[in-house]
Amino acid sequence: MFSKILIANRGEIAVRIVRACHELGIRAVVAYSEADRYSLAVRTADEAVCIGPAPSPRSYLNQSALISAALITGCEAIHPGYGFLSENAYFAEICAQYGITFIGPSPDAIRLMGDKVEGRNTMRAAGVPIVPGSDGELQSIEEAVELANAMGYPVLLKPAGGGGGRGMRVANDEAELNRFYLTAKSEAEAAFGNGALLLEKYLPKVRHVEIQVLADTHGHAIHLGERDCSSQRRHQKIVEEAPSPAVSPELRARMGEAALKGVRAINYVNAGTMEFLLDPEGNFYFIEMNTRIQVEHPVTELVTGIDLVRWQLRIASGEHLTVQQSDVQIRGHAIECRVNAEDPERDFMPSVGEIQYYLPPGGPGVRVDSHLYPGYMVPGNYDSLLAKMLVWAPNREEAIARMKRALTETVIHGVKTTIPFQLVLLDDEVFVDGDMSTRYVAEIMTNWLASKTTT
Repeated sequence: MFSKILIANRGEIAVRIVRACHELGIRAVVAYSEADRYSLAVRTADEAVCIGPAPSPRSYLNQSALISAALITGCEAIHPGYGFLSENAYFAEICAQYGITFIGPSPDAIRLMGDKVEGRNTMRAAGVPIVPGSDGELQSIEEAVELANAMGYPVLLKPAGGGGGRGMRVANDEAELNRFYLTAKSEAEAAFGNGALLLEKYLPKVRHVEIQVLADTHGHAIHLGERDCSSQRRHQKIVEEAPSPAVSPELRARMGEAALKGVRAINYVNAGTMEFLLDPEGNFYFIEMNTRIQVEHPVTELVTGIDLVRWQLRIASGEHLTVQQSDVQIRGHAIECRVNAEDPERDFMPSVGEIQYYLPPGGPGVRVDSHLYPGYMVPGNYDSLLAKMLVWAPNREEAIARMKRALTETVIHGVKTTIPFQLVLLDDEVFVDGDMSTRYVAEIMTNWLASKTTT
């Protein structure tokens, strides 16, 4: 096991990794920007190193500064968390060149799954179902139109080199496809430095269901069931849960085996997530793989009892994965609400400022992953996530009730948060019935804003 690691991230995930390190007897060094000098991660770490000013390119994306911080503090490994450099194959290679273990998959696996074209082709060759679409990146609008006419509308334009919803456009007819093509290319170029696009058949009513996997360096891999991430707005997740209300044990086994086929095909190591679209008939299609820990990983931890971050550290240090597939049991139901510093009444506009008062929820079955404390200044430079409110209960109905109670208990003064809208979502009949699709949050949002305008 490592004796000391560098955490190349911030916010709640940095705190989460610090805690896992301390439980394993590992000294944790946090790399921080000037904006995060007084962060909870810095306060709880054994050591901390300032790596630059607030802008991410000059701090959390500054690879030379991070490598230097690891070397001068004697760290044997770097945990990238999520976001920033967590899926940067070049950074993983640089770590190896300096004898530092990158806590994640190999550079080859990161690079392969970061390329949507190669990723689709690799999964198809491995026998994993994929969404019908282009075999490679589109070469022209004429090719896109020809393919769309053959598949039938609606179709989805998506970046070949990135995710998170940026650069995606749904075209319902040829006129929209012509109009959206250049816009999508420009947005993809700006966001990912790569304007290449793919075209896929757009499935109008689907769920976003992902399978968590763990694989060690000795050829052993398991899946830990699914998370339902259908509650999303503009491809950004708001509420996640496990297990999915739409997934039976038989379907879980089939999706899990498909995920493991993909893992084996690329010799994947460490924690990762295979993301699928699930239609009402029970057909599922691979869309991408996240080669890192996910924001929503705690819902899997709550229903399986398996600590994913600890296993990331243990696998990266060379340990055998001692959990067998038969050991993985899904117990009860877990829900996560991402509480962001955003104003839902103003189109989720970011909210910054000082946290004047903070009271997290408590009681049975409640977990809070957060970096907040009274007096903390929420910066405008980074992702707006403030806290992940999590609950566990014996069944979904009780979990929803417990989450509503937890959100109602939560007090955050100083910035606007997404809690008011999440409470509306948890009360909505579609959510309560478990009949969600990736489009339903937008409908609820529209109705909610309309009701507030008229009252």
